[in-house]
Amino acid sequence: MDLLAAMRIFVRVVERGSMSAAARDLGIGQPAVSERIDRLKAHLGITLLRRNTRSITVTDAGSAFYTRSKQTLEAADEALASVAPDRAVRGTLRIAAPQGLGEVVLPPILLRLHARHPDLKVELVLNDRIVDPVTEGVDLSLRLGDGGDGSFIARRLGHVRRVLVAAPGYLAKHGAPARPADLVDHPFVRVTGLFNTARLPLTGPRGQRVEAPLRIVWSMGQWRPVLALLRDGGGIGVLQEPACAAELARGELVRLLPDHTVPGFDLHALIPPGRPVPLKTRALLEMLAEHLPQAIRP
Repeated sequence: MDLLAAMRIFVRVVERGSMSAAARDLGIGQPAVSERIDRLKAHLGITLLRRNTRSITVTDAGSAFYTRSKQTLEAADEALASVAPDRAVRGTLRIAAPQGLGEVVLPPILLRLHARHPDLKVELVLNDRIVDPVTEGVDLSLRLGDGGDGSFIARRLGHVRRVLVAAPGYLAKHGAPARPADLVDHPFVRVTGLFNTARLPLTGPRGQRVEAPLRIVWSMGQWRPVLALLRDGGGIGVLQEPACAAELARGELVRLLPDHTVPGFDLHALIPPGRPVPLKTRALLEMLAEHLPQAIRP
């Protein structure tokens, strides 16, 4: 049995959570994937996956084998790349990122990455969870705020500012809040899960912390409907600055309470532990270091 090939298939099944999805990615038939997983199980003498008609779950032994297999495959790819005449960056780079940054900030950077390394394939997974990249099955995870605890290496990439905004048309009809306490007089638009205490933390002009009361009227599962409602005059709200930089520049949104700031988030890259960092991950980190600072500080 070609153990490296079997490990590559197993890793893909774990990361995709589906044999059919793994088969599509690898360009082989689903029966071949299933057969190779069964042969791997027999070779190792342990159960790696539990399958039913709806889902695949990884056993504890399978999880440990996945981590080691991932490291082994990356080491093999590095070994091949080290003797390649052009030392080209190849393979598939799987990235996880928050919705807003992933939709607005990352695509231009990933285009530059592909232009520099045309043999590299990229998969972008968008969600707003802070999850260990080993658990997510990704090569690199971009996360806002405290990275939390996990078996990963965290690298700070910068700081993402947030802004309190409203549309000029809304302000013409309802007036602009003159002080933080006035925010409660306006309908507030939020991303679900944020500002659950119905209070907005602000930093005043002398560095003092202020907790402004809110009247939450709109809760949206993602940031784009929040942006649309604010732009159409639905109320006031908070957005990450890169997500609304174009609207601010065009005058479709206006900053409120300019003497106060909404605390932003530190941005971290989380990468699985292990040395050395794979060549493809290093290529992305270099590209992020080169272009991300200006992208998140419009």
